[in-house]
Amino acid sequence: MLRNLRAWLNGLSDRVINEQDSEQDKLNKTLLIFACGLMGFGSILWLALYWAMGIKFSSTVPLSYLTISAVSLAYYVYTLNFVVFRTLQVSLFLFMPFIMQWSIGSYVSSSGVALWALLAPVGVMIFQGAKQSLPWYAAYIVLTAVSGFFDFWLTSGQESGVTMQSIAVFFTLNFAAMSTIMYLLISYFVRQRDKLQDAVHEQNALLRIEQDKSEALLLNILPAPIARRLKESQDIIADGFADVTVMFADIIDFTRLSEELPPKAMVELLNTIFSKFDSMAEFHRLEKIKTIGDAYLVAGGLLEHDGVDFAVDARDYTSSSLKLALEMRQYMETLSKERDMNLAIHIGLCSGPVVAGVIGTRKFIYDLWGDTVNTASRITDEARSGIILVDATTYRRSRHQFEFEGPINVVGKGKGNIEVYKLIDLAPHLRDVTV
Repeated sequence: MLRNLRAWLNGLSDRVINEQDSEQDKLNKTLLIFACGLMGFGSILWLALYWAMGIKFSSTVPLSYLTISAVSLAYYVYTLNFVVFRTLQVSLFLFMPFIMQWSIGSYVSSSGVALWALLAPVGVMIFQGAKQSLPWYAAYIVLTAVSGFFDFWLTSGQESGVTMQSIAVFFTLNFAAMSTIMYLLISYFVRQRDKLQDAVHEQNALLRIEQDKSEALLLNILPAPIARRLKESQDIIADGFADVTVMFADIIDFTRLSEELPPKAMVELLNTIFSKFDSMAEFHRLEKIKTIGDAYLVAGGLLEHDGVDFAVDARDYTSSSLKLALEMRQYMETLSKERDMNLAIHIGLCSGPVVAGVIGTRKFIYDLWGDTVNTASRITDEARSGIILVDATTYRRSRHQFEFEGPINVVGKGKGNIEVYKLIDLAPHLRDVTV
């Protein structure tokens, strides 16, 4: 039987406070029903006391309150019209204490029972807000003034048969009970508000985590300054750069390897190589642009990297690009020995003007265009396994820091003759210098 009662109460609770309600609505409904229960308990207590003292007429007021309150609650359960239920309950909170006082006599003889009416404006302030409580508070003040006026002019010194000792007891009960109800309501409200705030803080923390994940994902796709610009504006992002060093690194004979390796092993190998290239490029403050199959495109001179302490000079992006090329070649030789595989790359670099920008609205990319990019690609195609070729511009600005062979004339598809130089290593006087 107890289980059935609990199931019935749970079903009733789910009906009056459902999942479609907002958290604020749930709190407001819970508070009002809680206040209704507290007032009902107080009315039962006063009904018993008045009845025991023989104040029969006045005892009908709490009885009437209980009846009307129960009817309004049943109406709410049936119709789920919370607005009507709230208005009826607040009206009872406001008028019934004054009616009880008038039935007994004066403020003194009723032991200040009208104080209970203060629950109406305070309750509305909690349930709805300060602005909505103003009319109810004004009504409370008006009723208080009217009661005071009649007390002053009409009192005759009779206290309706209530002794002064009883009045003192009722004063104590009224103030204690009213204060307790107010304290319980406000305490419950504050606890629930704190729970809501904790839930909001938790949701905000989760939101920040997801936002950080989105930021990290976006930064894996776009350079940081470009990502910021894309978030701040929906305008087309396109920039011209007078001088950039572009490098293509292409894995030799990867088509054959992909036919020999299982798909998972092939992807794992590419991920290992390109992840290492990513960390190298980041160290040298160069910007990875994209991977194209088994080719890796990186550029120096595109972006500022303020506020980060790297071990290299960010302005010398051509030198950094050549150092990266040497490290990539060395890494591939080491990896080839570790895995007992024939792994090698050929690399081409070219320095000059480019256009950079973001294209697309879905699966967008940051890309480079221009003759410099095309030339770097053609130079890479002409480089043999393990060879690093650079154009004449790159050679001229780096010949004192690096050892080169050349010039060499190659024929680039769609470009004709191109003067290139083969990068051997750092210049002899720099090879023992720690970067």
